[in-house]
Amino acid sequence: MMYYPDYRPRRLRRNENLRRMIRETKVSVDDLVYPLFVTAGKGVRKPIGSMPGHFQLSVDQLASEVKQAKEAGIPAVLLFGIPDKKDEVASGAFAKDGIVQQAIRRIKDRVPDILVITDVCLCEYTSHGHCGMIEKGYVENDTTLEVLAETALSHVRAGADMVAPSAMMDGQVAAIREALDEKGYEKIPIMAYSAKYASCFYGPFREAAESAPQFGDRKSYQMDPPNATEAIREMTLDVEEGADIIMVKPALPYLDIIARASQEFDVPIAAYNVSGEFAMIKAAARLGWLDGERAMVETLTAIKRAGADIIITYFAMEAVLALQS
Repeated sequence: MMYYPDYRPRRLRRNENLRRMIRETKVSVDDLVYPLFVTAGKGVRKPIGSMPGHFQLSVDQLASEVKQAKEAGIPAVLLFGIPDKKDEVASGAFAKDGIVQQAIRRIKDRVPDILVITDVCLCEYTSHGHCGMIEKGYVENDTTLEVLAETALSHVRAGADMVAPSAMMDGQVAAIREALDEKGYEKIPIMAYSAKYASCFYGPFREAAESAPQFGDRKSYQMDPPNATEAIREMTLDVEEGADIIMVKPALPYLDIIARASQEFDVPIAAYNVSGEFAMIKAAARLGWLDGERAMVETLTAIKRAGADIIITYFAMEAVLALQS
């Protein structure tokens, strides 16, 4: 006897128009933030080997890239700086004429209506490659807070629209919020890298930003990958300290953390689709092992479906075209 199901879910999958009509999760260009690397010099467009299609850009080249992003509809960029000199105290991070400060001013002059977010960390600026001040071989938390606050303040004075502290120092959001408020910048939002894991997926970024630690690792301040409850505790602290947006980084191995964050907190959730996630898809696509565009869209959709409101991704420019098709 033939069995006929009462309900047939396949009816609504029969063609693309039906699938589009009932699609539960849709990634939009409005969700995207485009990370960019700015370096010293003029006319510099240095390819990043492990991140095809991405470059270290001098300030003049960066402005052109940001203009293209704006024209594509991307609402925001996230800046990382590569100074010409590094030292023990990360002086290039908060210098008035530092590389990121120069970049902010140029962007605001050429593309004033794009949102400029700046990464607030010290690893690109320290000669030892760590995210804070070193004392007796250890990354010292509280002295680092002062430098992070000074760095954030210098970015905002240059014209940054939002700051994003990523050093994973205890109290960094509170220190930055207090410094900004004291100087009259209470309207500037903070996007905190709240659950930033000590991940192997940052490898290509460290090539791009020239920020690999010269000794040891970052496991004493970035989060241990097996921990989930600790991530909620970190995010709770950041919200209490004044974070306007909280972030999970990386995205794909931590979709469960993104989902928990979206259920636990009534603030926007950002997710960073990091360099290693980008590089894996690019490498596999180059070898013909998968369809790169489909993998990109599926990845971004999974991050959005997990609960992210904002997706920071190196796929941003490519995604715009794919999402329109």
